[in-house]
Amino acid sequence: MQRWRGLEDIPQDWGRSVVTIGSYDGVHRGHQLIVGRAVERARELGVPAVVVTFDPHPSEVVRPGSHPPLLAPHHRRAELMAALGVDAVLILPFTTEFSKLSPADFVAKVLVDKLHARLVVEGPNFRFGHKAAGNVEFLAEQGATYDFEVEVIDLKVSGNAGGGAPFSSTLTRTLVAEGDVEGAAEILGRPHRVEGVVVRGAQRGRELGFPTANVETLPHTAIPADGVYAGWLHVNGEAMPAAISVGTNPQFDGTERTVEAYAIDRVGLDLYGLHVAVDFLAFVRGMSKFDSLEQLVEAIANDVKRSRELIEACEA
Repeated sequence: MQRWRGLEDIPQDWGRSVVTIGSYDGVHRGHQLIVGRAVERARELGVPAVVVTFDPHPSEVVRPGSHPPLLAPHHRRAELMAALGVDAVLILPFTTEFSKLSPADFVAKVLVDKLHARLVVEGPNFRFGHKAAGNVEFLAEQGATYDFEVEVIDLKVSGNAGGGAPFSSTLTRTLVAEGDVEGAAEILGRPHRVEGVVVRGAQRGRELGFPTANVETLPHTAIPADGVYAGWLHVNGEAMPAAISVGTNPQFDGTERTVEAYAIDRVGLDLYGLHVAVDFLAFVRGMSKFDSLEQLVEAIANDVKRSRELIEACEA
């Protein structure tokens, strides 16, 4: 799959293509419906499927300081898009100048001049251009002028998560923030993932007999509510069952929120400096401060036992 950053990266001889546009944070099941349909139509038409997305999130430019927590960094989104069969991902730097493009100029400069769109696939609430003035109706009008079709995909509801509300990144972020990682997974179609480099912490876990990987998460990452979770620690392509702690470490009066993963039944791991990923499978318990270190160690042992059970149940 090709990855382009900016319009100038698009090959000069790029032909016609099927295009879909959006932030696509999380590439959740609603996104998968749209992107999957774009890929399907691209195969039917014999042209490439292109996803257009933005960096940073448009809200950060339009309303500085309002950047939403991210469900997936761009490289992860690209991996998920590639798995869906996308041929190219175009990341457009979203600047103040770019935000002032009218809907008509966006269509002309991006969809027509550079991507030579044959078909554009979007959800019903798609908005684009300056002040989000463009919608799917306007896009269809532009398609009649510039010889491309527009197909609108209705998003299905998200089952039990969020009370059956439509698939959305906003709902997923809310569920993650509340610690409902199972509800988030129902919308995402997979466990919520947090990534980062393993850094040295206070090493108290090692002293207590449960050495953890202290993950320095990427900026704006959507981190679950404080508590203990069962999940997986991904290192160099290997997924290891893990008990995961999120919080400020109240037992030792900590103030900084951290994500720490204990690889169950693994010893002698040296992960410092490695980029790792942590998948959140299920909530185990809330964060607590215990009366003694002995009680803390007992609680951690129980957390590991419960995490192992939840992971084994998932794999069965």
